[in-house]
Amino acid sequence: MAVGGAQGTPARGPGPPHGGGTRARRAGSPAGPSRHGRQPLIGGSQKDRRRTFASLRVRNFRLFFAGQLISQVGNWLTSIALTLLVLHRTHSGLAIGVLGACQFGPILLLGPWAGLLADRSDKRRLLIATQALEMAQSFTLAGLAFAHNAPLLAFYATALAGGLVLAFDNPARRSFVPEMVPGERVQNAVSLNSALMTGSRVVGPAVAGALVVSVGYGWCFTVDAVSYIAVLVALWMMRPAELHRGKATVKARGQVREGLRYVRNIPDLWLPLAMVAVIGTLTFNFSVVMPLFVERTLHGTDASFTLIFSVLSLGSLVGALAAARRRSIDLRAIVVAAAAFGAAMLVFAAAPDLAGAFPLALLLGFASVSFMTVSTAIVQVRALPPMRGRVIALQSMLLLGSTPIGGPLLGAICDAYGARAGLVVGGLAGLAAAGWGFLKGRRFISYRIPARSARLLEEPEAAGAETV
Repeated sequence: MAVGGAQGTPARGPGPPHGGGTRARRAGSPAGPSRHGRQPLIGGSQKDRRRTFASLRVRNFRLFFAGQLISQVGNWLTSIALTLLVLHRTHSGLAIGVLGACQFGPILLLGPWAGLLADRSDKRRLLIATQALEMAQSFTLAGLAFAHNAPLLAFYATALAGGLVLAFDNPARRSFVPEMVPGERVQNAVSLNSALMTGSRVVGPAVAGALVVSVGYGWCFTVDAVSYIAVLVALWMMRPAELHRGKATVKARGQVREGLRYVRNIPDLWLPLAMVAVIGTLTFNFSVVMPLFVERTLHGTDASFTLIFSVLSLGSLVGALAAARRRSIDLRAIVVAAAAFGAAMLVFAAAPDLAGAFPLALLLGFASVSFMTVSTAIVQVRALPPMRGRVIALQSMLLLGSTPIGGPLLGAICDAYGARAGLVVGGLAGLAAAGWGFLKGRRFISYRIPARSARLLEEPEAAGAETV
């Protein structure tokens, strides 16, 4: 049950944006800023618009994209249905937090080793294995739901099994994207994949709400299980000879520590990751706080929750498209995005009723994905190919793996002080992370990296000499 966020991170976590990079000017084109004093944005010309879907011309990526388009919607069916099932059985925020701990706890424990396995392995074959196991998990959840009297512990155990698989699937899936396209299309492929993941968050919760109300939880899990067929067929039909694989990491001792040392020595890796750790723990736990806020504070229904979640996700999609127009990514952008995310959550916490919550959810979604887009972009582009799997796994560990800490904590806060209090804690955490990032990163704040820094992907030796 690889639920996006990040991306998936996420599943909750989205991928990086389109970005700039230095381009040769066409004859007759003006040099420098426009007459309004601003650099032209990417996507402003017809040529740039044609490039939006450039990666889909690559057969392997086109297959992957089509499979994910179906499967990611299915993943959200399971995520929403399982959350609502636990909420209706227990009426406890802490119980929802424990569910999140089962789903994402393995990422916290196994993240670095899972990333190392992704660096060492044939990612396509690894993904075939993990996706097949996730299909089996969804079928198991369907069987438990159709049984009607299955104990809650069985759902927790199945979620934990899915979390173990997700720990290995997430870094492999995210680091596989750059292998499917040539270097000059990597950022385009990652951006399209990010838009797909975010778009699935709009459709999936709405479909989940309709299915839960009309036919029950079991059919949500069943549809998700069947959707994995699309991914497995897509992976099977790929042409391995056309993949752009980097040199596999040779097995050796101390490679997990090597990855941690690598991150520690590069400010535009460790600073965003530290901010992700704080925000992932206390701000990004939408699956815990949101259903409690809608049901208890706004007196809504299951349909209200799924609709608000879809509106939030629509804001995320708009935010991803806006971030994709950035010419470059720097630490300042991450600090600003974190502050905007925290402020948006505080504003959403003040929603007086359901009608007022909908537009504020749009704002919250926009701000949340803006933070994740810029923080993920700088991490994915900045990490060298031999280290990418480990760095992405570390980001997933800090974003999704922090759920076992933040989920139960926020659930308990919501039970004791109300769901608004949980949102306020998340908003303050976002502002605190932004303030810390600004103070800690002032010495690096002027350093900028092009968002289409293909040179970092294609010339690892040169890039490494500049940064380590």
